[in-house]
Amino acid sequence: MIKIFFLFCLILCSMFLLNSCGKNYTPEEEAYIKEINELRKLKDEDFKTSLYSPFNQDVKAHYAPLKYFDVDPELKFTSRLFEYGSKDTIKVLGTKGEERKAVRYGYLKFTFDRKEYRVNVYKGWSEDGQEYFSIWFTDKTTGEETYEVGRYLDFELSPSKEFTYTIDFNLAYNPYCAYSATYSCAVPTKDDYLDIGINAGEKKFH
Repeated sequence: MIKIFFLFCLILCSMFLLNSCGKNYTPEEEAYIKEINELRKLKDEDFKTSLYSPFNQDVKAHYAPLKYFDVDPELKFTSRLFEYGSKDTIKVLGTKGEERKAVRYGYLKFTFDRKEYRVNVYKGWSEDGQEYFSIWFTDKTTGEETYEVGRYLDFELSPSKEFTYTIDFNLAYNPYCAYSATYSCAVPTKDDYLDIGINAGEKKFH
């Protein structure tokens, strides 16, 4: 009977420790985590079925569900856009070795563990002349848990200079060249390195 009592106490203590080690999220954070996980499911379905998916454009690319870090609300930040006074045109290499041109347009900044970081915003043009903006970066996970070339974040320029942008690393994703060698993707420069491990967003595919 005493042994059973001690075993029961041990189980209760173990459950308490497990619960205390887990993160307690607010209802808003739980809703956000659910939203991101739903988006990931939709992307998996799209990559599996869409004719425009890299897996359906390249017969050598074999589909498998994408891999992600757990959603972390602490790796979501806000910032206004800080435009560079001199918007230099720089050369950016593609993964096939070709040179591209991009304009260093500005940057967003965020603070994590009391240290400030910047992500550059680049302006480029599509083959048909359409203007677009990009964010790409590398960090301490690059080549380890995450794709060795780097990862991307979507960015859409607002006409308002005071607009507040969201930097959500839970939405960081791999470019198509991570799945198929038929694609060529912009390679982040040394200025795009973040001296921090971004344990959020998409992981390595292979």
